[in-house]
Amino acid sequence: MSTYRGRFAPSPTGPLHFGSLVAALGSWLRARAEGGAWLVRIEDVDRTRSSPLWADDILATLHAFGFDADEAVLQQSTRDTLYEAALTRLREAGHAYPCACSRSDLAACGGVHPAHCVRRPIPGQAPAWRLRVPDESITFDDVVHGHVERSLREVGGDFVLRRANGEYAYQLAVVVDDGEQRISEVVRGVDLLDSTPRQILLRRLLGLADTGWLHLPLVLDAAGRKLAKRDAAHPLDAGDPLPALRRALAMLGQAVPASPSLRPFLADAVARFDVTRIPRGDHPHVALQDD
Repeated sequence: MSTYRGRFAPSPTGPLHFGSLVAALGSWLRARAEGGAWLVRIEDVDRTRSSPLWADDILATLHAFGFDADEAVLQQSTRDTLYEAALTRLREAGHAYPCACSRSDLAACGGVHPAHCVRRPIPGQAPAWRLRVPDESITFDDVVHGHVERSLREVGGDFVLRRANGEYAYQLAVVVDDGEQRISEVVRGVDLLDSTPRQILLRRLLGLADTGWLHLPLVLDAAGRKLAKRDAAHPLDAGDPLPALRRALAMLGQAVPASPSLRPFLADAVARFDVTRIPRGDHPHVALQDD
């Protein structure tokens, strides 16, 4: 049995849109073509924007499109104990430090946190916790993009692990979860390519095994903007999934089956899947036009 383990990790801040469908389909196809497991993780660490109603809606939409997780769906909001343990390890090793810098404080630095805080923590006020990032480059191989090299300083500097409000940040949570779920390859949109060096660094500091990387092209609207959950112009029709699936397959450079029914269509898509045909996402396609 294949040891491949992939995942799709949506944030429940709105309905699944076409751009998210492309990411879900790409990760699902890759896992099925490799004969491995496909997992779903609800990334709801941002409690102020996430909603369990949207989580249920996303899972129902995935099911309607033929995508069902091979294991129990994991929710980040239930995993604070694991994130705290990881943060404690980083703090005790001297890799994390308290920080009171706000986004407005860092505006003069182009949003990149410098080697030293702009604002010191205020006594009696809970600070954020940041990872101390070395001044070095991280290299990795991406299935679509080939050899990639990024400077850790240039892609964000010292980044947040836990916010001042107590919520754990995406970078820490996703690394802990990918490690704990034994994800063998991360398949996601190219907009997260610059997060990869930070996550590789975190994995190393936490003693987690390496994983593979595959970054998919983004879907842009006619104005060249990335689709977002707040974009209601391109909703998915759960009652008629094939038109959107055909468009998503074409976005991924794949052959589009002619089958008129869902299950044979997906089976044919898996049989024809060719990872070498996925286009690079440096300059994502403008795939959707406004009516």
